[in-house]
Amino acid sequence: MDSKEALILATTQLLNEKGERIDEITVREICKRANVGIGLVNYHFGNKDRLIALCVERIIHGIVDRFRLIQEKSSGLAPFEKLRDLGNMTLAFLFDHYAISRISILSDMEKPKEDDNTHRTYRAYLPLVSACRPDWDESTLQRKTFCLIATMQQLFLRHRVFGSIYGMDLTKPEERQAIHEQILHDILEI
Repeated sequence: MDSKEALILATTQLLNEKGERIDEITVREICKRANVGIGLVNYHFGNKDRLIALCVERIIHGIVDRFRLIQEKSSGLAPFEKLRDLGNMTLAFLFDHYAISRISILSDMEKPKEDDNTHRTYRAYLPLVSACRPDWDESTLQRKTFCLIATMQQLFLRHRVFGSIYGMDLTKPEERQAIHEQILHDILEI
């Protein structure tokens, strides 16, 4: 394994081990685990934050792909139920992996790319929104799916503000699921 991949593997392992304590990860710790010199982090990635952002992106890519597989296996459910369940799983993941999810979303907002995690999530949701609203044209489907993803991201990123304004605790799954279902009804107009 080359030094770049060793650094990515070591950082990913540390992210999984540290959970929400990402700020505790040091360049020295990463390099020790990867068995490479400290200067290679800057050489390959520019700095620790860019290395962590890349690893987070890879972690989230894997989760989005798994969501797609779960979506395909839920063929017995009605389209709205599939969309609701996928949304609940997405929001649960975001809140259960707060630090990683926050980095991923903010990285996508700061430097949007055609195949970033937000866009991959959008592509996973688009067929479900389409199945819920087959009467909508392609432009409406795309716009409404974008609105759904953006709204879910904002619910996550601003959950404390949302909670203080609306009196809901989005860290509680039942309250999160209730607002998510209402948002689906609002966006889908059903």
